[in-house]
Amino acid sequence: MPEAQATPQKPPVQVSFEFFPPRTAEMETTLWQAIQKLAPLRPRFVSVTYGADGSTRDRTHRIVSRIASETGLVSAPHLTCVGSDREEIKAIASSYRDEGVRHIVALRGDAPAGAPHYLPHPGGYAYAVDLVRGLREVANFDISVAAYPEGHPEAPDAAFDLDNLKRKLDAGANRAITQFFFDTENFLRFRDRCVAQGITAPIVPGILPIARFRQMLNFAQRAGASVPRWLHERFEGLDDDPDTQRMLGASVAIEQVVTLRRHGISEFHFYTLNRAELTFAICYALGVRPQPVSGPETPGAAP
Repeated sequence: MPEAQATPQKPPVQVSFEFFPPRTAEMETTLWQAIQKLAPLRPRFVSVTYGADGSTRDRTHRIVSRIASETGLVSAPHLTCVGSDREEIKAIASSYRDEGVRHIVALRGDAPAGAPHYLPHPGGYAYAVDLVRGLREVANFDISVAAYPEGHPEAPDAAFDLDNLKRKLDAGANRAITQFFFDTENFLRFRDRCVAQGITAPIVPGILPIARFRQMLNFAQRAGASVPRWLHERFEGLDDDPDTQRMLGASVAIEQVVTLRRHGISEFHFYTLNRAELTFAICYALGVRPQPVSGPETPGAAP
């Protein structure tokens, strides 16, 4: 009898989580409860956002430092081009390097509140590709950048946006994390277009668990992410029923990640909104199980 062929093993699932700096003591308590709940899932890293206009720099730094000192997790601060010149940004990056931070999420950033459109800071890095090059001059960081399966809202067309992504990766970024999306086929088509463009770096799908549908619609409008009709219908009539919204939100995201897993995706980035419950449930459905949490690692300077 012919020997049975071994079934190729899928790579293990890796996850990462995004948090944002809290504005109040109550929100900070919620944040740390979420971190404690999700930490045993051993994420590849946890990112901490930077205000769209650079407004939360100090709070971002404080949260990143606390994660590094109090947990065994790898923390990844967002860093943008907004509000600082090149030397200021390099000084921030150097400070992170000296604290042992190895991973940075490099973004262009958005226009400050009230400004009609984005303008590069005089003497600063104009775009994310320039920021990536600048970070490479500071240290051998592990750099993530943003990708947009449906195109950046300000891009003139999809081809321009894809070319911009390739330039960021060619400049030294290690991976791209996508804007959230709900049409899985959109992501898969985008992944195929990346391959055709010669992009070989990982394209990590960003997953937004829906806790409140109306809130998600506001996020989607600002981000230029489409919301399929079937999703509107699924949440119809539930504005005053938050518990059912959360249950359906978990279900939608589980369907999404399981489908992506069947298509060979093994890494996922979750926009947690500083809440743990939905993200924990979705990761569990992916087979990501809690593990003992080690103590904080001894920080050291990046090479």
